[in-house]
Amino acid sequence: MWTVWRETVQYINGSHVINLVRRVIAHILSVAFALTPALMQWDTLGAQERKIQNRPFLDDRVWHYGFLVGLNVQDMWLANNGTYTITEGGTLETWYADVPEYIPGFSVGILGEIKATEIISFRLIPTMHFGDRKVVFREQFSGRTQEQFVKSTLLSFPIDMKISGLRFNNYRPYFVTGLAPTADITVKKGHELLIRKGDLFFEVGMGVDLYYPFFKMIPELKFCFGLNDILVRNRTDLKDESMLKYSNSLQEANSRMIVLTLYFE
Repeated sequence: MWTVWRETVQYINGSHVINLVRRVIAHILSVAFALTPALMQWDTLGAQERKIQNRPFLDDRVWHYGFLVGLNVQDMWLANNGTYTITEGGTLETWYADVPEYIPGFSVGILGEIKATEIISFRLIPTMHFGDRKVVFREQFSGRTQEQFVKSTLLSFPIDMKISGLRFNNYRPYFVTGLAPTADITVKKGHELLIRKGDLFFEVGMGVDLYYPFFKMIPELKFCFGLNDILVRNRTDLKDESMLKYSNSLQEANSRMIVLTLYFE
């Protein structure tokens, strides 16, 4: 199974940025699959401490529905190219960009899940992520800086596979991975950077099903890696051509996001 995942990831994109993401994903998946047998023995390891199970037949359902609320931090991986710009006054400038800090955002959505086997299920999770990214440009020689806040409202449709361990008492841990087509519905033109509206995220994470007498709560931590270059280089939206130096200073930009979610069923 691990070989299939590795070969799949290898064909995602050939750029050096995606190669880096691929190695990160490979390490995460290797840990996930290495720990899966241990999760499958969760029930056996705790056989001496059995308690009364809440909602014991909930997992027998083929369909599951729920809603989610959560926190997110949005980020961008920026590849600087060190391009020199000559201003109208003949001054030589070189600009570099980075995202120096994380700004918390929030997420809301709905959950639909279908059971395939005792340990595997598939999810469709339409979600809206509200967030902000602070991009700081710095000029190499003078030290001057320029800031841009890239506000994003991401409409995401993750299609995930959930791999669960066996339930022990009122706990059931799991891993999740999948792809999420995403659209930014609040892209604004006329600023230093312009990003594309569409993207595709590769997602990997983990969580645990917590069974209560009247509902199930599922805390989950998920890492999302944008697979597409979202930087727009054809800046016909700019009225001031001197602002082209910011876009021209970048070779590539990729989205990243961390999401901490609470699902309720």
